[in-house]
Amino acid sequence: MDCKGKPEAIHPLKGGHMTEAIALPRRRLYPHERLGGFGKGFFELRGETSRTADIILGILGYATLVALWWLLATLIDNPFLFRSPWASVTAIPELLKWNLPRNALFSIFLNFGGYLIACSIALPVGFLLGLFTGLRRMFDQPIAAIRYTPLPAVLSLFIIAFGIYWKMKMIFLGVGILVYLLPVVIQRIDDVERTYVNVVRTLGASKWETVRTVFFPQVMGKLSDDIRVLVAISWTYITIAEVFNKGEGGLGGLISAADRTHRPDMMIALLILIIIIGVLQDRLFKLLDRVIFPWKHAGGGK
Repeated sequence: MDCKGKPEAIHPLKGGHMTEAIALPRRRLYPHERLGGFGKGFFELRGETSRTADIILGILGYATLVALWWLLATLIDNPFLFRSPWASVTAIPELLKWNLPRNALFSIFLNFGGYLIACSIALPVGFLLGLFTGLRRMFDQPIAAIRYTPLPAVLSLFIIAFGIYWKMKMIFLGVGILVYLLPVVIQRIDDVERTYVNVVRTLGASKWETVRTVFFPQVMGKLSDDIRVLVAISWTYITIAEVFNKGEGGLGGLISAADRTHRPDMMIALLILIIIIGVLQDRLFKLLDRVIFPWKHAGGGK
């Protein structure tokens, strides 16, 4: 017992026998322990943070990017090359005069149309190539190689084939998504564990029943995340395609017009708008994923 009447820590020696009690040194606190609940998991490998910490850290991340943006604009000090955040915000009223809402809706229309084209081709073709070895061996190498095709370089071929109007832009976007989505569909089929297939076949399931009960739900459950990731690629191709026939509208056409008039503030504002639309589209896909595949989120994951 110490002078305050509290028992002291004891330390076992070799042989498992206890000797006289000795005081152990106080353990050193880690940084996340000093921060309390807010810092829990912050410095751990793949640690978990609280909901409040997530919100605060997210705000700090955006604030840091804005501060770096402001600093970069100050250092460059060239209004024809780079503008500050406030200058980009004040350019929004001028963009509204350029019919910004209509152009944004037109780009969103092209985006979802391109996804429909890509998915309507990639899903059936991908399942055929992934499930049947003969077809897989015939087209495996060409499909793997076509991903390296620089589509912007062959945009003129799309113009020759489909014209310069919105149908061409939607088809171009669909092909741009397709060349990445098709190999992913095949890979997701390969990822299905053989154990599940053997179980249903042992129970007497036919080939169609095996595809319907094993391959389709597992592939689509993972593929929904892959389709969501392709949002960034789709918006890149949209801004390229909309440079042609800008009279139809679109955010890509507005960016081209702002570039010609040497308005980097408008260009930055439009780029931020595209990022916001992409984030909202990502959230929409996540919401649909929870509705269509609830079993993926049954464990309470984010």
